[in-house]
Amino acid sequence: MAQSFWLDKEFIKQDFTQTKLPKGDYENCRFVDCLFTKGFLDNQNFVECTFEDCDLTNANIAHTTFNEVEFINCKMVGLQFDSCNPMLLSFQFDGCNLSVASFYDLEIPQTRFVNCKLHQTDFSNTSLKGSSFSGSDLKNAIFENTDLEGTDFETAFGFSIDPTRNSLKKSKFSREGLIGLLKKYDIVVT
Repeated sequence: MAQSFWLDKEFIKQDFTQTKLPKGDYENCRFVDCLFTKGFLDNQNFVECTFEDCDLTNANIAHTTFNEVEFINCKMVGLQFDSCNPMLLSFQFDGCNLSVASFYDLEIPQTRFVNCKLHQTDFSNTSLKGSSFSGSDLKNAIFENTDLEGTDFETAFGFSIDPTRNSLKKSKFSREGLIGLLKKYDIVVT
């Protein structure tokens, strides 16, 4: 069965929880205020697409290609990005709720997480070189054997990162944020 191809198409206020998004290749498409909750986005190809104000909570994204995709103000709780197609994987997030999501073992350098909620999000074994967590809430986010070289945490908050278990060379932190690097030592900073 041949896959379909969509170019420069807008999908606005569509509910893909009951009717699945057709399998295919989506290039330079916009998805605005669409519902994908617990839906199936698996085995899709998204290139230079934008998702705005969409709810993708617990959607199946297995084997999906996200190449230069931007997510703006989306609810993406529980997404397993580690099940995506790792080839050409690149995306940016602005104002998204990515709590309990997993980026385990991915190569996603230069990724922007701007003003995002990343509670209990798993970044274990992930390469995030040169990424930015500007204004993001990282409460209970998991950083274990994570490459954070050159990553910007200056305005991020709520994080706890063990410097002995992660690569932090040239990463940027505010003075207030340094407390997040000392939590494992159970010391009091006044």
